[in-house]
Amino acid sequence: MNLIKRTSLIAGVILTSGILVHGVSSDSVKVAAKEEKVRFFPAAVDFAGESAPLHIYDVKERFDRELLVNANLHASTILVIKRANRAFEVIEPILAKYNVPDDFKYLAVIESGLVNAVSPAGARGVWQFMPATAKEMGMEVNDYVDERYHLEKATETACRYLLQSKEKFGSWTLAAAAYNGGNFGVSRQIESQKVSNYYDLLLTEETSRYVFRILALKEIMKSPELYGFVIDKSEMYENLPTRKIEVSTSIPDLADFAISQGINYKILKIHNPWLRDKKLVNTSGKKYIIEIPERGY
Repeated sequence: MNLIKRTSLIAGVILTSGILVHGVSSDSVKVAAKEEKVRFFPAAVDFAGESAPLHIYDVKERFDRELLVNANLHASTILVIKRANRAFEVIEPILAKYNVPDDFKYLAVIESGLVNAVSPAGARGVWQFMPATAKEMGMEVNDYVDERYHLEKATETACRYLLQSKEKFGSWTLAAAAYNGGNFGVSRQIESQKVSNYYDLLLTEETSRYVFRILALKEIMKSPELYGFVIDKSEMYENLPTRKIEVSTSIPDLADFAISQGINYKILKIHNPWLRDKKLVNTSGKKYIIEIPERGY
């Protein structure tokens, strides 16, 4: 069962002569890359503490491919780095709470670019859950509420799914691969190929590249300057402070509700994207938390 349909994106650097990247010329980037050749292609990489065997020729080439490919999606990379300043603030403590390695935040990066993406197959949100999987994992998905768009709840659900996969495979790398290829799909390939290491498996093109995309984004986002990205802290996107309102009844008109809270409908939806209609129907008395920004919009 495929959990996710991956939304393409990811990162990089334009090295074309004469182009400026936030005040850094491409020539200087080339010189820096040449001088730091070992760091530009790391001597060692790992995912969640599990080393990638770069001494195996196809593993090294596959990682090299993703570094090169993703190093040329320049605008996407800048946006991801800026968004990460906001999204990682939410994601990192939840990963830590569930004892899921911090490296999994880069899985969210390659899934969605850290926005509430929608795939052609119907996967949605930063973590790109399909509707059936989301419901199986206890998320609310209907015409009025879709918790796949709720970053905190979706991250918690992703953690629970990943922990199940880790228990099944005994490897965080395989758990990451299974997030794309599905637990059943990866298990079937392990059984038929008689190997138990991601780097030894022959998988579909997408799942075969999946972990290498994560590794590439991890390297680029950990050391953006090395890849030509010099972005001032003031340019990063930030989380606005909010106050939380608990509601346990229906809200017949969310625009009226927003105005009563001193904001408008647009701002309400930006901060609460899990509200999917112009009203909230709540006949069960379920408690929802709605966030209202405390300052300017």
